[in-house]
Amino acid sequence: MIERINHLNRIKRLLRHHPIVILLGARQVGKTTLAKQIAGQWTGNCHIFDLERPRDLARLSDPELALEPLEGLVVLDEIQRLPDLFPLLRVLVDRQPLPARFLILGSAAPELLRQGNESLAGRVAFHKLEGFSLQEIGLSNHDQLWLRGGFPKSFLSPSDSESFNWREEFIFTFLEKDMPQLGIQVGAPALRRFWTMLAHYHGQIWNASEFARSFGVSHITIRRYLDILTSALVVRQLQPWHENIRKRQVKAPKVFFTDTGLLHALIGIENLADLECHPRLGASWEGFALTQAIEISGARPHECFFWATHTGAELDLLLIRGRKRWGFEFKRTSTPGIARSMKTALADLRLDHLFLVYPGESSFDLAEKVRAVAIGQLQQELPCWRG
Repeated sequence: MIERINHLNRIKRLLRHHPIVILLGARQVGKTTLAKQIAGQWTGNCHIFDLERPRDLARLSDPELALEPLEGLVVLDEIQRLPDLFPLLRVLVDRQPLPARFLILGSAAPELLRQGNESLAGRVAFHKLEGFSLQEIGLSNHDQLWLRGGFPKSFLSPSDSESFNWREEFIFTFLEKDMPQLGIQVGAPALRRFWTMLAHYHGQIWNASEFARSFGVSHITIRRYLDILTSALVVRQLQPWHENIRKRQVKAPKVFFTDTGLLHALIGIENLADLECHPRLGASWEGFALTQAIEISGARPHECFFWATHTGAELDLLLIRGRKRWGFEFKRTSTPGIARSMKTALADLRLDHLFLVYPGESSFDLAEKVRAVAIGQLQQELPCWRG
């Protein structure tokens, strides 16, 4: 088992300062395993409720009777199955002295965030769990992580073919079972066709009208499909940044798969040989490197943007917090260099640093404030964004 020390320590810190911590992540990404590790290290009583188990659901048929007497740490797994618990949790964590803290696991962001913000404002902290990252698995497994993605069962499979089969089964179960359980009333065949089509647009600027024409439905329906997959945490919408400059800037988001393993499964890529000759090779690697940069920097979703103008200047990733501005370009090349659009972004966006991330073995300066960074050295090269 791969230890996820950074996530483990972060959640433990949040639990010390907040009565409720909500751990968000896609299905099968490792939330339950992480929660059990935290429970195992907790000093005091621990109580775990898996809301997909009929026995635990029955125990919560009268939730106040079941939860009020508990002390220590209470873990509620797959909370979206019982969203009505949130008002009760507010009452339970307002008791003084506080007898219990709650670690809540969920696989659907918008409903969970809405309930949390409405019922638990000032009482809750959120932590998002992605798949394995480079800082967790090491540089030697870089290509394997890119090909198979970060879902633990996919990454740790004995072979590429078994990993591919696991991801195909995951996609089938996700669409046929998990989506209806999340309250999504879209047929699995339609959603799979949309998801597969979206795979060929991975890393591109979202164009609802073009998608609607190709899919044969309205742009409102297409937008709903995109939001469904985003809410299930399998798609990322990277929002555009608008600067006060005299240039027309792109206002639509870019769309990425949060896991390249799922991307490769949907477009039929089973091994590295297939990947190396596929037309979506560059886009796949860009999405992989972007995810690693966000994870390693520790940037929060509302701090992450891309930037592009209608004249061709662009920046793959822009991280903004207060006065800090970091830019990232991701290029699958053996000879990184400074492009004209990078110079434009550096000047127009007043960047503190611009990192050109590439699949090499060494990092070096390209110019003042511009550095080529080998993807395996991101953790060493990037100062901590939280610092």
